[in-house]
Order: sequence, then structure tokens, then C-alpha cells
Amino acid sequence: MIVCVCHNVSERKIREAVDTGMTTMPALRNHLGVGTCCGKCHSCAKTVLRECLEERELEAQPSAFSPALAA
Repeated sequence: MIVCVCHNVSERKIREAVDTGMTTMPALRNHLGVGTCCGKCHSCAKTVLRECLEERELEAQPSAFSPALAA
């Protein structure tokens, strides 16, 4: 899905930026140009960023329901 029409930034590009370590909107603005032209994409870009960071956090946490290893 295209998030920023002005700079042709897709949800995928935002996810890739998060994978490289970007964790804030200012970082995305500097790297991708998101929200620097008309600003209509800012809320959508922020939502995608938040979702990516939440997914990353969940992946990093050990699962409470993982099967116990046999001794």
C-alpha cells in the first residue's frame, strides 16, 4: 500500500526502514521524506511505524506458551 503519494513511499519501505533501525517519525522523515510535503500521510505513516515496532517487540519476547523441553 502506498502511504506517501508525494514521495512514493509504501508500507513496505517503512517496514524496511524499521528493520534497519529507524524507530521514530523524524528518522522516517529524514530517510524517506514521509510527511514532508503535504502532510496527509503523517497519521498513516505513524500507524505503520507503531505497528512495526509492536511486532518487533512481540517477536523479541520469549513466548509464555512455548512447549517445555524434555529433560
